[in-house]
Amino acid sequence: MLQRTFCHLPGISPGLEQQLWAAGLHCWADLAAAAPIPGLRRQAAVALEESCSRFGAGDAGYFGRLLPAREQWRLLPEYPEATAYLDIETTGLARGVDVVTTIALWDGKKVRTFVQGENLDDFPAAVAPYKLLVTYNGKCFDLPFLEASFGMRFDQAHLDLRYVLHSLGLRGGLKGCERQLGIGRNELAGIDGYFAVLLWQEYCRSGDHQARETLLAYNVADTVNLATLAVHAYNRKLAATPFAGSARLPLPALPPLPHRVAEGTVLALRRRLCGW
Repeated sequence: MLQRTFCHLPGISPGLEQQLWAAGLHCWADLAAAAPIPGLRRQAAVALEESCSRFGAGDAGYFGRLLPAREQWRLLPEYPEATAYLDIETTGLARGVDVVTTIALWDGKKVRTFVQGENLDDFPAAVAPYKLLVTYNGKCFDLPFLEASFGMRFDQAHLDLRYVLHSLGLRGGLKGCERQLGIGRNELAGIDGYFAVLLWQEYCRSGDHQARETLLAYNVADTVNLATLAVHAYNRKLAATPFAGSARLPLPALPPLPHRVAEGTVLALRRRLCGW
């Protein structure tokens, strides 16, 4: 879909992009070969040449910087071997005060987790090779929090599903979007970000590894479910283009969770701290 995209070029709005598609200009090569188009600035032709060069070089970050947040979905199928789904858990929401407790990273093949006090410092090197990161609300929370925590900068393209899903009318946070799309949570149903904080506190207080295990199960589920959300969003967005019949993506095969929910620990924690 990226090579069918024109709205990242100077002077081409989403509306003009639709007009170009309707005129039979369906890819960069079509636009480059077309007769001069009235109102299309010279900068667009220069940027088109640059796009071809950057695409050939695998420079996802270039397109990530140019595409509007709600159009980043177009990047999804272009870098299958260099895409990672990412989610973090923290002790709270205040950067500089609260800290990252766990991070989950999934690239479609391997799930990796990083835990405060264990291997958290391995994360920057682990995430560096990827060209596209997929999150939910990562633009406002996950990535800025990680940058502040590690003193790092992300130069990858970033598909934040919050903006794409909102543009499709899907709201209510990550879990709300999952429910609207029929994605179940099974034994993780009812566990949310606040309870994830409680699980970490319980682990630190008592050393209960079942609390740690449950927290990681929750973090990993948040992460791998992003792949299903991303495909739903991609296909719905694609349906509004002339290319819906040929470029739909299949739903991903999700991995088994490498961590298990300790239901007894969850129930005991709810009774003690939440008054259940």
